[in-house]
Amino acid sequence: MTELTSTGGGTPRRSPLHDRHVALGAKFAEFGGWQMPLEYAGGGVLREHESVRGAVGLFDVSHLGKARITGPDAVTFVNTCLSNDLDRITAGAAQYTLCCDEDTGGVIDDIIAYRYADDHVFLIPNAANTATVVDRLRAAAPGGITVTNEHTDHAVLAVQGPASADLLAGLGLPTGHAYMSFVTGRLAGAEVVVCRTGYTGEHGYELVVPVAQAGQVWDAVLAADAPVPVRACGLAARDTLRTEMGYALHGQDLTPRITPVQARLGWAVGWRKPQFWGRVPLLAEKQAGPSRLLWGLRATQRAIPRPGMAVLRDDVPVGEVTSGTFSPTGKVGIGLALLDTAAVSAAGVEVQVDVRGRRAPMEVVTPPFVTSSVR
Repeated sequence: MTELTSTGGGTPRRSPLHDRHVALGAKFAEFGGWQMPLEYAGGGVLREHESVRGAVGLFDVSHLGKARITGPDAVTFVNTCLSNDLDRITAGAAQYTLCCDEDTGGVIDDIIAYRYADDHVFLIPNAANTATVVDRLRAAAPGGITVTNEHTDHAVLAVQGPASADLLAGLGLPTGHAYMSFVTGRLAGAEVVVCRTGYTGEHGYELVVPVAQAGQVWDAVLAADAPVPVRACGLAARDTLRTEMGYALHGQDLTPRITPVQARLGWAVGWRKPQFWGRVPLLAEKQAGPSRLLWGLRATQRAIPRPGMAVLRDDVPVGEVTSGTFSPTGKVGIGLALLDTAAVSAAGVEVQVDVRGRRAPMEVVTPPFVTSSVR
């Protein structure tokens, strides 16, 4: 869900933990209009990536948006707007969902929705899209429903990796709840919403805390007396981790020009719901079959696919790379690409990626590229 592209123009916002990142020797980059840590001194992307795969890493993802919808039948209202069916979950559970364009079905944003109660839903959209999502919801909201933009009211910390549960349990936070559910605990004097979610493919948690207390919670986690030390990780490692899992990134693998059907996110659409934004074009595309689909690419020679590179089969263009990186786990170039279904209909096909004028051979595969450990 983390945007890696610059919004262009204006001074980027800073995380409430900015000074702590500076003290840790962070290298910064702009993410969705926020200046956020890319990687840290003394570690770098590879070490940070390996810490999450093998132990535990701590990410600041406070740039992610936050919005709250309250009022009678708030769940019912959100269900008429966003793609997934909130009635599939109960209070205390979270759900991945999409905000789609009504006319085209393209993805305006991908979102995590927390269902607190029938009259209370909390959303975590992407940073650059928060205002758009809030505006759309406000425009559609009936009387009695309040949509509040709380983007800068909360910080979000992601604790990810096989040792994450032991680390947080040692701090007195709840960790035994099910995947995609949330409970409230306390740490360093702050109320902390602990959600069993993440964007790395590892067992992990996301902590939503008040901005005023974000620093003390960050310090407590980073200094935890755990068998395996926690490492601060930047958003470059978050990107390599999510690409290995084949997780879509908004702005690259998801855009207003890419639909959930094309991105293989039909599981995040409540197809039986009578109403949601984009329902008509998405149902039509599902029935007809999409003209392109998101596939994985694995390099068979030394090469790294990058976003925007052309994909060819037998010298004929068949699509474009949407995400690409070097996989620290697999030690190979990997990527995601939207490919024409008429040319590529199954995994195992060999294609070529135009890497700066060189045709690099790659195999079409079905992600993930590593085994998921989220549960």
